[in-house]
Amino acid sequence: MKWDIGGAPALFLAVLVAAAVFGAAVWLWPRLAGRGVLPVLGRAGVQLAITLTAGSALLLAVNSSYGFYGSWRDLLSLRREDPVAAGAGASEQGAVLVRGTHSWRHAGSDDPAVIGRIESVTVRGARSGLSGQGYVYLPPQYVHASAGRRAEFPVVLALSGFPSTPGVLVDRLRYPQHALEAVRAGRMRPSVLVLMTPTVAPPRDTQCVDVPGGPQAETFFARDLRAAVSVHYGLARDARGWGVMGNSVGGYCALKLALRVPDAYRAAAALSAPYEASRDADTGDLFGGDADRRRQNDLPWRLRNLPQPPVSLLVASSRTGEHQYPQTLEFIDAVRAPARASSIILASGGHNYETWTREVPPALEWLVGRLSPH
Repeated sequence: MKWDIGGAPALFLAVLVAAAVFGAAVWLWPRLAGRGVLPVLGRAGVQLAITLTAGSALLLAVNSSYGFYGSWRDLLSLRREDPVAAGAGASEQGAVLVRGTHSWRHAGSDDPAVIGRIESVTVRGARSGLSGQGYVYLPPQYVHASAGRRAEFPVVLALSGFPSTPGVLVDRLRYPQHALEAVRAGRMRPSVLVLMTPTVAPPRDTQCVDVPGGPQAETFFARDLRAAVSVHYGLARDARGWGVMGNSVGGYCALKLALRVPDAYRAAAALSAPYEASRDADTGDLFGGDADRRRQNDLPWRLRNLPQPPVSLLVASSRTGEHQYPQTLEFIDAVRAPARASSIILASGGHNYETWTREVPPALEWLVGRLSPH
């Protein structure tokens, strides 16, 4: 039974405790109606207990729906660094540690030979020194393929928003499930999916930026992750075989990586993405006060002022309910050859998982369709 912060048992227990505290308050209130220090303290304590227990239940319910944190360690930023298994090329390429296999079922089967395998991994970056935890989905065709044929599989890096966990990419946005269904329907080639969050220096929201004197998040995703995953799984290194997509901050990262590092990712898809880096309590100053660095990470500025690389970009938004819809239209209009832009525009939606769930399947199929490992 999963008692972690993202589990239903934890939410049920919180609701049960809140109901019990409320019932006890109703029963005790007449006894606390008197004057004096003790009755006043008693009433204050009861009100505080109601507020805390009801608030905790509400916050757990919101987290269960939106997947901000998957564990108490995530919430408290107490993630323990896993030891990384040494192997061939580990010192130069980084390394991938497979921590286990994620249990899942689809269409009544849990056989990896039929539905593929989801591995829980830690990726250690050689250049950046950063580590990221996530999942790697290996389709059944990869499981059966020879070592030589595995280099022919397209690879998609899928990033969540912030704050979030890799689990939402499997449980809420259902990337492996959509990939499997699309392949079976003949709409997509079998592909390896790397499922992560952009948060590689928790609790800071680095927005995939190489922070001066701080976390080198762009280097991790553009260089380290690709090298480590390619070596470990025998995949192609060529950027033509690699795509990146994400929602919210993950979408910003996807577009930025393709535009800034086209020799790493040749195609990107962004769902409800902002188009420039934020500056708030979670990010801090990502550019060390350097205005030029900030401009370099401002996507509309790049499109207007710098040569555009030969990349394919997909952006998704909604006419009603999505605040960045006008910026999305401006982004599309600013793309020029040799870059290419496509879009998914819904009639209505919002900055939420319900909207992204509708956008992930067509965006994933579009992205894989732009990848050619050889």
